[in-house]
Amino acid sequence: MSDVTTLTAPMGKLRPKRLLVLAIMLVLAVAPGQLGELTRELMTDAYVQVSVFVAATLLLFYGAERLFNFDIGESLSKARGAQVPLAALLGTTPGCGGAVVVVAAYSSGHVGFGAVVATLTATMGDAAFLLIATRPDAALVVLPLSLVVGILSGWLVDRFHKVEYRASNLASCELAPLIGRTRPQDVAYLLIAIPGFIVGVAQLGQVEINSIVSVPVQWLALIGTFLGLTIWATSQLAAMTNASDSPLTRMAEETSFISVWVIGAYLAYDYVAEFAGLDIELLFQSIAPLLPLMAVLVGLIPGCGPQVLVATLFLNGVIPFAALMGNAISNDGDALFPAIALNPKAAVMATLYSTIPALIVAYAFFFLAPNFMN
Repeated sequence: MSDVTTLTAPMGKLRPKRLLVLAIMLVLAVAPGQLGELTRELMTDAYVQVSVFVAATLLLFYGAERLFNFDIGESLSKARGAQVPLAALLGTTPGCGGAVVVVAAYSSGHVGFGAVVATLTATMGDAAFLLIATRPDAALVVLPLSLVVGILSGWLVDRFHKVEYRASNLASCELAPLIGRTRPQDVAYLLIAIPGFIVGVAQLGQVEINSIVSVPVQWLALIGTFLGLTIWATSQLAAMTNASDSPLTRMAEETSFISVWVIGAYLAYDYVAEFAGLDIELLFQSIAPLLPLMAVLVGLIPGCGPQVLVATLFLNGVIPFAALMGNAISNDGDALFPAIALNPKAAVMATLYSTIPALIVAYAFFFLAPNFMN
């Protein structure tokens, strides 16, 4: 995509904040006593319950994308009568690539504003990978419903919104720097994830596996976790991977990014419960009517990290499905970064439009089906 602004750090630039997070995670994992033991257990759970499944889903998705070599941008430009449904479908695609294509196509004058609203309403970003990997039953509801809401929203906008926000000057460069050939750390991540995936599947089937090839599960998970943390801490990735990179590289980079937020959510939740004596689930229940609204507002934050956190809270049973659904519709994932860079007015208006159906759907589930998927 030649007309999307670069949103990544320059190659070779260190990430001191990420390196600090890596150091803190390491200190917590090796800490003596209950703190270290709890941290290692939570990191193990995050790896075998989430990370390996996200890795498998990403590898399958990006592998299929590479295999079929489908130029979605060109197809979108030609599909004049079906742009809104196609844009919503691209938004529903796990990750943020499809939505970024639509945003770039709008700024280039190839699609209408309704298509932008449709794709940003339908997209769930990287949180979709997490949901598909861990709760496919919930994903089978969230993603199709997001698609339908996105299509309806796009059609309504095209019908009643007559103002266009075309950018006059567009930067011409890639969204993410090209990493190039598959790196040793990408291969290592896959080799560790394979036995980790076997352990995760065995746990889902309630089969007890204490070791894989004489390596204890906890050690396997910790090695995979810290390899992922290292990939993330030294990565130049700020938004999404370059589509020209190998599926293996994209899997390692994006799984590592998602895993950081998952680990953070796991640690924060259990640390508060264990050391502060606070029952978070009970606390959230006391403000239950506000949870859908809070999740929708979190969805306004650019990027996939906060949205992955919301999905993780749902997976842990802390927030209801209504909150997850509201966040899925309101959040724009990493697609909001290029939207802001290319056309701030269009980005803000499209995001504000997406909050309306998000609130309607979220509170419909909250009042009409409060225990759905919980």
